[in-house]
Amino acid sequence: MWDRAWDRVLRNLRLRGRQQQRKRLGQSLLLSCLVGSLGVLWPQPATAQLNGYCQFSQSAIDQKETLRQAALSGEAQARSRYEQILQEHARQLRSCRDRTWPQQQAVWIRLYPCDLQPGVLDAVMDRITNLGYTQVYVEAFYNGQVLLPSANNPTVWPSVVNTPGYENRDLLAESIAAGRKRGLEVHAWMFALNYGYTYGQRRDRNQVLARNGTGTDSLTWAGQGNSSNAGEVFIDPYSPVGQADYQQVLSAILRRRPDGVLFDYIRYPLGTGGSSVAGRVADLWIYGDSARQAFVRRGTNRAGQDLIQRFLSQGYLTEGDVAGLSSLYPDDPEPMWQGRERQTGNPPDLAQRRNQLQSELWRLSLAHAVQGVLDFFNQASRPVQQAGLPAGAVFFPNGNRSVGQGGYDSRLQHWQRFPTSVGWHPMSYAVCGRPDCIVEEVQRVMAEAGPRGHEFVKPVLAGAWGQSLPNRPTLEAQMQALQRAFPNLRSVSHFAYSWQDPEFDRARKFCRL
Repeated sequence: MWDRAWDRVLRNLRLRGRQQQRKRLGQSLLLSCLVGSLGVLWPQPATAQLNGYCQFSQSAIDQKETLRQAALSGEAQARSRYEQILQEHARQLRSCRDRTWPQQQAVWIRLYPCDLQPGVLDAVMDRITNLGYTQVYVEAFYNGQVLLPSANNPTVWPSVVNTPGYENRDLLAESIAAGRKRGLEVHAWMFALNYGYTYGQRRDRNQVLARNGTGTDSLTWAGQGNSSNAGEVFIDPYSPVGQADYQQVLSAILRRRPDGVLFDYIRYPLGTGGSSVAGRVADLWIYGDSARQAFVRRGTNRAGQDLIQRFLSQGYLTEGDVAGLSSLYPDDPEPMWQGRERQTGNPPDLAQRRNQLQSELWRLSLAHAVQGVLDFFNQASRPVQQAGLPAGAVFFPNGNRSVGQGGYDSRLQHWQRFPTSVGWHPMSYAVCGRPDCIVEEVQRVMAEAGPRGHEFVKPVLAGAWGQSLPNRPTLEAQMQALQRAFPNLRSVSHFAYSWQDPEFDRARKFCRL
């Protein structure tokens, strides 16, 4: 059989004169003979054995990979068998997950330009399925670039794939199709308020960037060493231009019809050292034109707006600021702003009144900063839900904590105020060498979520299967601890696929189209 087949291949190669195809077809025939038996080149796929985590056996993985490579080389019969095994594995995986905790298991992934090479995206999605995942979260907008074809990119951000000859290749759409072919749900994972370094370099978007009380924008601030990642450039959530830019990229991604959208970086930047704490109004990112104007408008009379502006500019109030209100605004000497009740009874002395108003304005400043983030997220998630798709909020459980006496985590990520109509994806990455601290982070979120929390809280774990990382247990250990603590959870995800298959990830990342 080998001699006759090889003679046919040689004749075909001589006619076509393509040396590279000769190599591929020769490898394909070799693979055929290795798995063939008594004239049956490609056996029907058998029922695979899945372990307790719904992961496929090595023999089933090898069979599928052999068929994939042969199908890629042009073997029509192998292609047919490969399609069959994809459908069979999808059915088996779904059946396994239906009876195994958790019912949904997802993985986060970044795709690379080289994934557009023939067969690579198939290999990626096959390996994800092999590990027992039913959902994949594909990074679609991150680090100031977007996973759209350069010939069809209506946004202000550059495309991830910008290689000549690939202008029309749509890696996001192709990954969605490849995932669904295997029974996977493919969700688009997007950065939110972190628009990336490329956005910060645009002169026509300088006024969109978030600014603090020193007048420093987030690009300059990060470049001064205040952030652990200088590539993170945050925008003013109150900026209409910034909002419109985001709606444009979101609309383009939704046109690829993902199975859902997850929003990351729904917060302000995390600083290093002292910059990691917001303890005074100047630390807040509310000094951009749009945020500042919106803050002043929270004053409901002229006296209130005057004090808000003084507090923003000075960072404090003086007794003179307060005493002068009656002469400046005789018709409304009592300053008022949203949420403030008019004072009754005997007025406190001037010093007490100044302290009271200054304390109230500090709380109002914090509320204004937080509300900008919440409003931005609600606006972004609305078209996703209107399209009938699930939306998700990604956050750190400690992003909303208070620090010391009157300080707060600089991220001001008040996730407890995210709507429960979206999925909550707490990044539970605590490191203590045991699963205990990870479970504690999830417990904190579940306590805020209430009795229905198991329906929409979807913890994110970091780690690798079968491998302990520095002070980080294996995913098996983390999953077992999480199941014991929260047996009713329906969904868990793992960050990231690159941790599961680092060599394959590096090969894809650093190769060139």
